[in-house]
Amino acid sequence: MARWWCQLLCPQPNKQVASESMHGARLAAQQLSRGRDACDVEAGKPCQEETAAAGGGRVAAVAATTQQHHSNRPTSTFAQSVINMVGMLIGLGQLSTPYALANGGWASIFLLVGLGIMCAYTAHIIGRCLDEQPGSKTYQDIGQQAFGSKGRLIASAFIYLEIFFALVSYTISLSDNIPLVFAGARLHLPWLRLSTTQLLTVIAVLVALPSLWLRNLSSISFLSLVGILMSMVIFVTIVCTAAFTHVGLGRHIPVLRLDKIPAVSGLYMFSYAGHIVFPNIYTAMKDPSSFTKVSVTSFSMVVVLYTALAFVGASLFGPGVSSQVTLSMPPGLVVTKVALWATVLTPVTKYALEFAPFAIQLEHHLPATMGPRARIIIRGSIGSAGLLIILALALSVPYFQYVLSLTGSLISVAISVIFPCAFYLKIRWGRLSRQVVVLNAAMIAVGFVLAVVGTASSAKLLVKSIQNGHVA
Repeated sequence: MARWWCQLLCPQPNKQVASESMHGARLAAQQLSRGRDACDVEAGKPCQEETAAAGGGRVAAVAATTQQHHSNRPTSTFAQSVINMVGMLIGLGQLSTPYALANGGWASIFLLVGLGIMCAYTAHIIGRCLDEQPGSKTYQDIGQQAFGSKGRLIASAFIYLEIFFALVSYTISLSDNIPLVFAGARLHLPWLRLSTTQLLTVIAVLVALPSLWLRNLSSISFLSLVGILMSMVIFVTIVCTAAFTHVGLGRHIPVLRLDKIPAVSGLYMFSYAGHIVFPNIYTAMKDPSSFTKVSVTSFSMVVVLYTALAFVGASLFGPGVSSQVTLSMPPGLVVTKVALWATVLTPVTKYALEFAPFAIQLEHHLPATMGPRARIIIRGSIGSAGLLIILALALSVPYFQYVLSLTGSLISVAISVIFPCAFYLKIRWGRLSRQVVVLNAAMIAVGFVLAVVGTASSAKLLVKSIQNGHVA
């Protein structure tokens, strides 16, 4: 059992899928791959190449199209790579930045910007790690390159944890927004002790459930493109609320609330979590030497967007802004309805995409003698069971901001700050200047502090909210 689990988390090295971006005006974002071409371990034969569209944001999806490829020829231009990285970073975290700023105070914007700079640097060093060994194509490969099979195992485990917690967060977001979309709806089943909101959430998840049975990754990536568009719609609606409605800017926000910073840091960190697919952007580039410029450009754009969104949302709705800014928008307005629909549709489009990397690895490790229909049944059944578990957890712990903050502190800090710096130091040890070594060691220390303090604070707030919920 342990061997099978290690095989699932740690696919064999030096066998990876190709990532190619599509040219033309239709290109909204590149298809990215968390999945890798796996091998039949027992027979020693390579399996069929497949490409999994990677989602983000943290795990936000950035694929416009996904196809099966047999060519490793990189085709992505500088502009396309920037679009891909920006699309990867903008996702669920944008809903919480106004709440984070309102709770941390105006001065916490320096933390938002500072974390963006740190993550831009770690994106840069991921590219430097890939320079060292051309055979490395994925985040797990870098872990293998630095610390062997243990490094791959740890990197893979954190990646799957991030996928799991991201799906829980998406489902909580769905549960929070769907009753406002169907305002006035009343559902009751005498044999189920569920509220109208819970029943609506269950129905929405059941509607999305068949997508987990899709094996055509091009169909899955179409759902990804819809999710990207929904994220952009949400941002536009908030700006329109500030510009064209009676809701005025200028609500009072404290300068700094130090007691809230630990939890706020987790929310900010989650917003920048995208490093697990940066290697795929790198390997798809025509000119990988410009990856650092891509990283700086992309993070600059995202930091500006998040900063603007945080200021506008916090100034619009003040300290009372909801953990998801869409919940604070004035009811009855067209832009509010559009934002709510976009927020509800986003999770529905993410389930199949986020599950795809695990599903592909699962299929590769099924017996070679198993037929296609049996493979689809096992893949779909396990995916459906997993999604129902996620649904049950989301309904039991409906505290979006605390789950998101916990994910950012416990997982995103490790994937986006601690691991890249540790990998870089190990891979290039002896060839780095003293200043670079000190910088990376300092970033590991800062990341560790943020992880410990943020996780403790978020976990405490989450447990307290659960206890208060049971008491109520």
